[in-house]
Amino acid sequence: MINQSWVDIREDLEATVGKNNYVNWIEPLELSGLDNGVAVFRVPTNFMGNWVSRNFGDDIVQLLKSSGQAVSRLEFSVNAARSPKRATAPKAEQISEVPVSSAPRKKAAVARSTGTVPGAPLDARFTFDSFVVGKPNELAHAAARRVAEGGEVAFNPLFLYGGVGLGKTHLMHAIANQLRTQRPDLNVVYLSAEQFMYKFVQALRDKKMMDFKQIFRAVDILMVDDVQFIAGKGSTQEEFFHTFNALVDQNKQIIISADRAPGEIKELEDRIRSRLQSGLVVDLHPTDYELRLGILQHKTEQHMLKDPSLHIADGVLEFLAHRISTNVRVLEGALTRLFAFGSLVGREVTLELAQDCLADVLRTSDRKITVDEIQRKVAEHYNIRLSEMIGPRRVRTIARPRQVAMYLAKQLTSRSLPDIGRRFGGRDHTTVMHGVKRIEELRISDSQIEDDLELLRRALEA
Repeated sequence: MINQSWVDIREDLEATVGKNNYVNWIEPLELSGLDNGVAVFRVPTNFMGNWVSRNFGDDIVQLLKSSGQAVSRLEFSVNAARSPKRATAPKAEQISEVPVSSAPRKKAAVARSTGTVPGAPLDARFTFDSFVVGKPNELAHAAARRVAEGGEVAFNPLFLYGGVGLGKTHLMHAIANQLRTQRPDLNVVYLSAEQFMYKFVQALRDKKMMDFKQIFRAVDILMVDDVQFIAGKGSTQEEFFHTFNALVDQNKQIIISADRAPGEIKELEDRIRSRLQSGLVVDLHPTDYELRLGILQHKTEQHMLKDPSLHIADGVLEFLAHRISTNVRVLEGALTRLFAFGSLVGREVTLELAQDCLADVLRTSDRKITVDEIQRKVAEHYNIRLSEMIGPRRVRTIARPRQVAMYLAKQLTSRSLPDIGRRFGGRDHTTVMHGVKRIEELRISDSQIEDDLELLRRALEA
């Protein structure tokens, strides 16, 4: 009679939990009996028993009671005949006969014995010691350090975003490298969003979705790089969302990176966007001159340890930090080229040699931003007309955007102050100086101005 009740209840459960959840989690359950108010189910894996108990247990108990069964709780044990890992995982076999509800401490052992996620290889060079910290990346670095301690989850997920070559991947590798060294007991998985999608599609093709779900939901720390890749890919987003929720519900740490903020990723489902924004979202700002110079000095010191004969003339690093401003990878590549050239020809790396050797890189990296472009972007950002920006009005709603545009023109172009003044309606260079100084002061005291400047800078340098 109880088996007939279960047949009827499964139909109700399908309507309650939805088709996908029913197929993945309810349909594989086998009700083996009722003993002293305990409904005993056999499941393919311990992981499935844990998941069903946590997410659908109350619904199942309530429906069994409604059908006239005296049920107070559920118990799950692994169906050894159906366990796909029985022949290759003796540890799991030994544990499989223990009901899930009575062996919570063995959950991690079971998860590990049923498979691992072959994540992306880590670069041993990317550590916290080799990461140069400056104002544009200090918050991201501090947050990554906290996560790498492997302690209590303080914010979930940690979402790192920024343009190419700003250090996202370096920090991701640094976290994984430190965790695998200091906390080998944790199951840390690092992979790209593209790899996640590939493994998902492969599991669908091979009809091994339960293995896929079990493996990914058994990790302790999941790290996914370039999550913007799954935008617009409906099925992959669906599975990523369920994986995300399952890990957060288990208080497992998730670390995500992308090239832009969650709210700016087009074709990303709203529910995923909301989840990604629920933790700590950190922007790695474009590098400033001091940070770029610090990176060059750090790389030079490392190279000097390997080749003490190499000499870098004064002013070369400062020249590179000034001229190559948008991409740290290009900056490091340029320095590596100079190291190679100096070592191969046995010459000191002078400023003249750097200009000749890096002529192509410098041409590509030359700033091509114009004052006109700055004025248009700022006017659009503050929703004012371009004619108002260069006109005579001095009301604050016009004057402040005008000062922001003057500041950016000073920072991002080679125009002189008198030339900038002429392009702002023939204003005197002292007016430009005052505007630039005022914005420099506000950057310190007004976080909104700082955010506006960084947003406009990224838009102009894109």
